[in-house]
Amino acid sequence: MAAVPEARIPQTVDLWQIRVEDLGPLFEEEIRAWRRDLSWDFQTSADLIRRFIDVRALNGYALTMGGELAGYAYFVGEEHKGLIGDLFVREQYRSADTEYCLLAAVVDRLTGTRAVRRIESQLMMTRSLGQRPLPAAKFARSYRRNFMMVDVRTASRLPERSFESLVFLPWIERHQDETARLIASAYRGHIDGDINDQYRSPAGARRFLMNIVQYPGCGTFFQPASWAAIHTGNGQLCGVSLTSMVAPEVGHVTQICVAPGVKGKGVGYELLRRSLVTLAEAGAQSASLTVTASNDSAVRLYERVGFDTVRQFPAFVWEGF
Repeated sequence: MAAVPEARIPQTVDLWQIRVEDLGPLFEEEIRAWRRDLSWDFQTSADLIRRFIDVRALNGYALTMGGELAGYAYFVGEEHKGLIGDLFVREQYRSADTEYCLLAAVVDRLTGTRAVRRIESQLMMTRSLGQRPLPAAKFARSYRRNFMMVDVRTASRLPERSFESLVFLPWIERHQDETARLIASAYRGHIDGDINDQYRSPAGARRFLMNIVQYPGCGTFFQPASWAAIHTGNGQLCGVSLTSMVAPEVGHVTQICVAPGVKGKGVGYELLRRSLVTLAEAGAQSASLTVTASNDSAVRLYERVGFDTVRQFPAFVWEGF
């Protein structure tokens, strides 16, 4: 039997063994892919990843094929949990085998770490994962997520909804603690609480909010288009829509949720409408969001507002290993 050419054999090496200057072509292709496929400016995130790799402060693996850098994946720790932050393979090397090779290296490392009891990932730039059994498959669960986009310049045609007992005000940072409690309440028993365990408690939701407000992973937080629904009688926060800018003319709805007591009454629609209108007024042309595909009520709302699904990607959870 003929030997398999070395160039076709994917191999993983620790990111710490890679010179950051050798990652240039890989990052350049990923930046182009995010912009082309998701209208997302990945440059700031790529620069941050590059700096962490340069000082050996980021754990992960590089994929090599025949001596060429073909892809990478990195992960971070958060208390008991490992988070797979990104996994990307260059187009000429991308296949079910190469993506699986990187994912398996990360999962094997994390499942062998005593402090880690759970692994989460939402891998927006993968193509083939989920088409074959996952590494550590008996501990894994898989979910489909939709990446949806809308032309915000059409938002002005959406009818405004009014509520006797609610007022809509710009979201401000002093709402963070109350927003964290709202998120934990809104996602209690919800499928998204299984995908992201930060939604399950006010403390976890507070960390989630800090990530989207202070760090560039979901773009630059855009407070002007972030809105809150407040009960006029008791001043209680009943819903929020939070936004970021992910490119000069592209917004992203990072979080939208409403309290259980007002769910299904149009509050989420009005919060989203206001965010989209404000984004358009600020010069944005489009906006995106992500939603779990099986969350039928949310998907219907977004489609009614004008969002279309432009991409599906997997979310994975490993637990009980």
